[in-house]
Amino acid sequence: MDPTQPSIYKQTDLTYNGYLKVPELLSLQHILSSPPHHDELLFIIIHQTYELWFRQILHEMESAQASLEKDSVGAAHHQLVRIVAIMRVLVQQIHILETMKPQDFLKFRDRLNPASGFQSLQFRELEFLAGARDERYLEHFKNFPEILEKLKGRLAQRSLWTSYSEMVERVCKQDLRSALLHLYQSSQNSSDDAKSLPLYLLTEAMLEIDQQLGLWREHHVRVVERIIGHKVGTGGSSGVGYLKTTTSKKCFPLLWEIRTEIQ
Repeated sequence: MDPTQPSIYKQTDLTYNGYLKVPELLSLQHILSSPPHHDELLFIIIHQTYELWFRQILHEMESAQASLEKDSVGAAHHQLVRIVAIMRVLVQQIHILETMKPQDFLKFRDRLNPASGFQSLQFRELEFLAGARDERYLEHFKNFPEILEKLKGRLAQRSLWTSYSEMVERVCKQDLRSALLHLYQSSQNSSDDAKSLPLYLLTEAMLEIDQQLGLWREHHVRVVERIIGHKVGTGGSSGVGYLKTTTSKKCFPLLWEIRTEIQ
């Protein structure tokens, strides 16, 4: 670009750092260990990054739900595929924590008490919005009225699963189980395939979201076990023991059950 020529772009005060609020973003990593431990910064950044991705997933999930309410199968599929792509990143991201030596994590772990990943509001919102609605979790937030109110709000909303189920029944004009069985059976018939393909791909994207959530839970268990063994969790849970009980959770159990019935 010739610096002597006038710029064709309008000059503004907007910069990359300003648009992305980089200075503010980089000011949010507060080290609690004293003297500061090298690995605490990594621990904070990993979990802050998760929360940013959770925000994006919630954004996409709400958009996908709105598309389902309008029977816009293609738009919903596009948004769900993006969620799957993000979740694949989340599964891999957890393993960065394995670069910490167990003894190094223990040097600042006590500073985290009584905080725990169990308290992640956005992850609970994600589960509730998807359709995995265990109201027993509310009990753990009774001392946090703002969080409790937000989770109750999510429970009062329609779930992604409800929107998906009702859309399938409207489009297929039959009950959900029968519609799903027919959908998977027709996917084997080339004459029906073109007609059912968009709904089939949407359904598989729903299943993939559930699978990636399950994989994230399983990988999380192994990473935690590798770093702290079977120590009690910082929030007072049984640690690995509790995490193992979550690995069988599913947001869309019928999509898994139906596989047994396919012939």
